Amino acid sequence: MSARIVCFGELLLRLNAPDRELLLQSGQLRVYVGGAEANVAVSLAHFGHAASMVSVVPDTRLGDACIAELRRHGVDTARVRRVPGRLGIYFMSSGAGQRPSEILYDRANSAFAIAGDDAIDWAQALEGAEWLHISGITPALGERASAATLNAARAARRRGVHVSFDCNYRAKLWEAWHGDPAKILRQIIEQSDLVFADERALALVLGAPAGDGFAKATAQAFAAFPQLSRIATTVRTEHNVDRHDMSAVLATRDALFSTRTVNLEAIVDRIGTGDAFAAGLLHGLLTRMAEQNSLDFALAATCLKHTIPGDFNTVSVAQVEDLLAGRGFAVRR
Repeated sequence: MSARIVCFGELLLRLNAPDRELLLQSGQLRVYVGGAEANVAVSLAHFGHAASMVSVVPDTRLGDACIAELRRHGVDTARVRRVPGRLGIYFMSSGAGQRPSEILYDRANSAFAIAGDDAIDWAQALEGAEWLHISGITPALGERASAATLNAARAARRRGVHVSFDCNYRAKLWEAWHGDPAKILRQIIEQSDLVFADERALALVLGAPAGDGFAKATAQAFAAFPQLSRIATTVRTEHNVDRHDMSAVLATRDALFSTRTVNLEAIVDRIGTGDAFAAGLLHGLLTRMAEQNSLDFALAATCLKHTIPGDFNTVSVAQVEDLLAGRGFAVRR
């Protein structure tokens, strides 16, 4: 599988309170490298694809550590630029039972966020690529990051590279700089072939009321964006922090596909699960799976990510297929 995926976004450090402690309860933190687009790149690399990360990191040991971690998972980092500045981080305390997880961002004025929209040579970065994957987290960082994301999407479209866009609406980030998410996300979707968005995100972009259902929202999106071919999302029902019901839906211009509902219990870590879903669906498209099979694979991948600490989904295609085939939970020897 030699299809090349280029992922563009910020590399981050997650500083997580250990076990299920409150933040700084014991004065200890566990460190994970992550970032929405990097999560997709790592997962695709574990699925056997040639994945490349395009980003900007500070020319420090922290930036070097992020690059080294991506390389360890088989991601090409040749287009990650090193510049003076700081690395974006976020703090997290994992929830338990009836107490939700909490995240505190410390990303303002990171080296990535203040890099100009000309920081990347897209002619080189997209050479030989089949897909560009971006997310709505990047434009939420500020005006420069917003311009850079749109520049990337337009560069890909000009070159015939498919664009995959995860709306990933993050209200706290948009509010920090009084950005206009509806306008900016709409401009990016105008360049996209595949969009990951639920009914609420689509309603925001289209300026329509939410509540009419996913099928109607996607029909409106297809009418508004003629180049768009697929819209997908997970559907999550949360009983408490540890027990969720998960399913997924995929709309094309001709049909609507859905999965069975999976009951997830004893969840280890839900961060990065949406990115695992995106990577799973992209894997299906790249390997020419049927739409239903691609969606089932993507849901299985995101279910497995709930069992893995950290931002990255490091399971293989074989492990996803084992889950789909119901091969049981005996120790693999």
